[in-house]
Amino acid sequence: MKIPRKIAARQQEITRDFLQEIDKHLDDILAGRCTDMYEIRDIAAILHIDPRHLSNTIKLTTGQAPCFFFEEKIMDISRELLRENKRSISEIAILLTYDPSNFTKFFKRFSGQTPKQFREACLEAQRLQKTEAVTI
Repeated sequence: MKIPRKIAARQQEITRDFLQEIDKHLDDILAGRCTDMYEIRDIAAILHIDPRHLSNTIKLTTGQAPCFFFEEKIMDISRELLRENKRSISEIAILLTYDPSNFTKFFKRFSGQTPKQFREACLEAQRLQKTEAVTI
């Protein structure tokens, strides 16, 4: 069964708006303008649609659940903050609205290593690059 063009366009619009709201919300979290992580129902309310409709639309248009996009973006931000090495792991966890132990569990579930292991691997890679640059 073919989906009418108007419905398909609306599904794409909802998906685009959802992804934009995630980015905006995470920017607000990082800037300290917001201290609580949104849930799908919060974004649905912003978009003035039912949470179930939002979830079903995202799954239909992307093949992924809405939480996948939140988790992926949080992991990207986490990796970037850990690479910068300017904040402690606890500070990063709190910034991203996590309890430090829950952040470690979350990070390990998606990356296979703890934030500390990830940071140490990044620092080691940076040291090796500097060593290689000096010897060449």
